[in-house]
Amino acid sequence: MIEPRPLLITGAGGFVGRQVVRQALALGHQVVAMDSVTAGIPEGARIVAGDLGDQEARGEALGDGVCAVIHLATVPGGAAEADPAASRRINLDASYDLLLEASAFGNRLRFIFASSIAVFGDPMPAHVDDATPLSPKMIYGGHKAMIEQAVALFTNRAMIDGLSLRLPGILARPQAPSGMKSAFISNLFHALKAGEAFVCPVSPLATIWAQSLDTCARNVLHGLMYDPAYLPPAYALTLPALRFTMGDLVEEIARQCGSRAELVSFVPEPALEAAFGAQPPLFTPAAEQAGFVADRDLGALVASALTALA
Repeated sequence: MIEPRPLLITGAGGFVGRQVVRQALALGHQVVAMDSVTAGIPEGARIVAGDLGDQEARGEALGDGVCAVIHLATVPGGAAEADPAASRRINLDASYDLLLEASAFGNRLRFIFASSIAVFGDPMPAHVDDATPLSPKMIYGGHKAMIEQAVALFTNRAMIDGLSLRLPGILARPQAPSGMKSAFISNLFHALKAGEAFVCPVSPLATIWAQSLDTCARNVLHGLMYDPAYLPPAYALTLPALRFTMGDLVEEIARQCGSRAELVSFVPEPALEAAFGAQPPLFTPAAEQAGFVADRDLGALVASALTALA
């Protein structure tokens, strides 16, 4: 049943945000789409142009009340590391203020917070599961972990009905400055699709967790309908993801693009290999029981990611 009040999506002009808006509209939701950059937000949403750190813009987006909030707006990893003050302003202070303002309506609205696997830090343990403790190393991961705690606090106090979803890598992003240290994974798709040489900064045996854009958006929207009985006490779930090697990804992209895997050379950078190329086996039973999914296999993920580039 579609709620009479709109769904607020922050970061609606971003890579994931645009797809979440598109799918939400297709499901029949009324959508308020908030972002400081509004180009590319699908038609049909009520657009609020404004910075998340602007109290007036947040007030306009929340209006007289919303049925739920999907909070995607963020300063991404590399940009957060380069400018910790900007990360604190948006990823921490503005996010906390949004929680307060959303809870003020007093109807315990569903609040979905897009967290990140960066909360686990690096190096990661031998495997990651629902009991793995958070140990962020980057500013981005630290601020995400702090807001996870705020979501849990507000939920425990019956102020919201919150859920933090830890997103893996999402493929494949546009070839443009994104502020994300993991952007090289998406750039690989662009290079092989164009038949161009590419220098990969991690080794062919580097292991990566990822979802396609379409699967990520479906998971985020599924968060609006999840059964709280499946939730761990922290009100946070690590999303299911495929785990594959960079070498296998190169081969599959080349196969589907009719390109040559030999166009890719590997020149590992130790810091990137440690942060994005040493992701261990991942076990996500709580999320899977609650109905969240990974892509079917690497072929399906690559096909979906290439479609997103079209």
